[in-house]
Amino acid sequence: MSDNKLIKAIKEKGQTMEAEMSFFDHLEALRWHLIRAAIAIVVFTIGAFYFYDFIFDTVILGPSRTDFWTYRMLCKLGDLLGKPGFCIDKINIKLINTEMAGQFTLQINSCLLIGVMLGFPYLLYEVWLFVKPALHEKERKAATGFVFYATFLFVLGIMFGYYVITPESINFLSGFKVSEKIENYFDIDSYLSSVATLTLATGIVFQLPILVYILSSLGILTPQFMRSGRRYAVVAILVIAAVITPTPDMMTMTIVSIPLFVLYEVGIVVAGVVEKRKLKRAAELDL
Repeated sequence: MSDNKLIKAIKEKGQTMEAEMSFFDHLEALRWHLIRAAIAIVVFTIGAFYFYDFIFDTVILGPSRTDFWTYRMLCKLGDLLGKPGFCIDKINIKLINTEMAGQFTLQINSCLLIGVMLGFPYLLYEVWLFVKPALHEKERKAATGFVFYATFLFVLGIMFGYYVITPESINFLSGFKVSEKIENYFDIDSYLSSVATLTLATGIVFQLPILVYILSSLGILTPQFMRSGRRYAVVAILVIAAVITPTPDMMTMTIVSIPLFVLYEVGIVVAGVVEKRKLKRAAELDL
């Protein structure tokens, strides 16, 4: 009896050690995936340093000038509709630096920001490589386009935030005054933070269909639940639009809300596709 107990204890200990080794192996694999993603971000950050003059003058400061693409398109739209008020002739924004090392940290922060944005697709690819071995063959096929769709939605969100939300917000906030006696002088760090927040936040929010796909695959979310909760989703979307856009005007909030409503409806379709796959798989197992 004692020998059997000893053998059983050794087997249990062996299984425990194997599980622990497997856990640490996964941690080691995850570490290398993150290291490679970090290296990619560093490479893009260095590239941003090389092209910094173009990035800062054209990309970062673009929404602060009246010749920005969005303002030109608004002016053309105003001409078509016969409303010259759409044209923006002046943006009352004066940027200043108030710290000794302010412009140096500005260059580092802005280059790092560009590096993160450009390196995000590769980060998604490394995440996919880490998760892929744990999936079954059918799950791999179903999630094959994960990196492509997540990257596409992220870029779409970044473009929407940069070309729609950011110029609208800068134009409103730069011209807003409580009193004519108060002059607006904006710290360059505050300006960069606003541009980065508006663009990145929109890029992240546009990942909604991917989040819906993951939650639906885990059985947490269903298309029926999303349809029945549509009225609550409308309120949530309006709140998110109000948070993303610092401007209180309804026009900007409406512009931001429309793509979020579309993304929610796309999420319902995605959840429906996932549910059909689950039902089909269950039917095949029953056979």
